[in-house]
This record gives sequence, C-alpha cells and structure tokens, in this order.
Amino acid sequence: MSSHAQTIQTDPSFSAAERAAVYRAIHTRRDVRGQFLPDPIADEVLARVLTAAHHAPSVGFMQPWDFVIVRSRQVRERIHRDFLAAHAEAEQMFETGKRGTYRKLKLEGILEAPLNLCITCDRSRNGPVVLGRTHMPEMDIYSAVCAVQNLWLAARAEGLGVGWVSILHPQALRETLGIPDGIVPIAYLCIGHVSHFHQRPELESAGWLKRMPLTELLHFDRWQGEADEAGERFADAVSRVMPA
Repeated sequence: MSSHAQTIQTDPSFSAAERAAVYRAIHTRRDVRGQFLPDPIADEVLARVLTAAHHAPSVGFMQPWDFVIVRSRQVRERIHRDFLAAHAEAEQMFETGKRGTYRKLKLEGILEAPLNLCITCDRSRNGPVVLGRTHMPEMDIYSAVCAVQNLWLAARAEGLGVGWVSILHPQALRETLGIPDGIVPIAYLCIGHVSHFHQRPELESAGWLKRMPLTELLHFDRWQGEADEAGERFADAVSRVMPA
C-alpha cells in the first residue's frame, strides 16, 4: 500500500441515514435549562463526548482547549451564587417591558445537572506565533468555540442535554475554578440526561426572539450585494430546505 493511500479516508461518503442523523442532531440541539435528571453520565458516554470536542478544528492545529470537569456540589453552589448575582444585574440592563419576561426565564441548570464543564482557551499554547493567527489572533478563541459546538452535537446524539451559562462574572469563575491568568474561560456548560427536549428553542417559545429566515441573511459577492439569477435560484433552494 502506498503512503498516499494510507493518508486518505477509505470511506469518505455518508449514507443517506448517516447524513440525516447529522442534520437531525443540528436541528434538534437545544440549550437545556430545566429538564435535567439526576442520573449520572456513564464514563464511556462522557469520554465519547469529550473526544468529539477534542476533534474540533483549530487554527494551526494548536488545540487550545482544556476541560475542567465539575462534579463537586460545593463548587457548583459557588458558581450558582455568582449566577444569581449576575442574573439580578442583567435584569436591570433590559428595558422595563422585558424585565418581567427575563425574570421568568429559566437560564441555567447548574445544580440540577449532575455535571458541569468549563471549556477554556490557552492563548499561549504552542508559542507566540501560530500558523493562521498571524493576522487574526482571535482565531484561537473561535477554535475553542468549535470544540463547544462539537461537544453539543455529540451530546445531543447521546441523548444528553447541554446548557451554556454565560450570565457569570468571568473573574469569579476564574477564582472558583482556579483558572490562571492567560487561560480564558470560554464556556461554562451544564450537562446531563434530560426528561425531554423542547420542540423549539425555549427563548423562541417564550416570545423573546424569533428565528430569522436564512433568506434574509444572504448577501452576494459583497455586503448587501443583490442576488443575480443564480443567487435567486439558491435563495429559492434555501426556502425549500428550511426545517419546519
């Protein structure tokens, strides 16, 4: 066997069922807040989900992520106390008419989920010059976010719910988890088995915002560039494949 043959995928195509499963995971993924069950996550399942996260794309193959697994009730209670403080502050930032709706929303499952996870970004990993970051230094941050998305989709395929808690004070999170300077907390996640997944995103169902039609977000050849005949055909195709 040639060395070239050893470096390419021998079965690159997806069957129709495999392709459908990928899209199903994408379209049924939800930000879970209040449906967590106390059942523990099997080590094998968590290992698969974190392995999926670790196989995310990263700029210069720098793999800037680390994973802080949080099971301790005491630690989660500290995080939850900070959430309550940040949540009260955030409420006052919205216009008066939205505060009541905001107050009623369930926005975390820190104590209900059996496991919390903090994904971080080590911006100094692999030295000061990284291929692909020479002109866009923030690409390492974006890479770590790709790891979050990989984890989220793998968790959905495993029947696990994931909730991203962003209403936290970053410095308090650093202190609670002992995250050193230079390491950036990217995502604090609640993970666990759930009683159900909502049909639509909870914020959409609650009337907070609606999903924007993709056709309204398309530009052609330049910002706000109008569609030519090919662009119009493509926009029509987008309309036909949008999920219900």
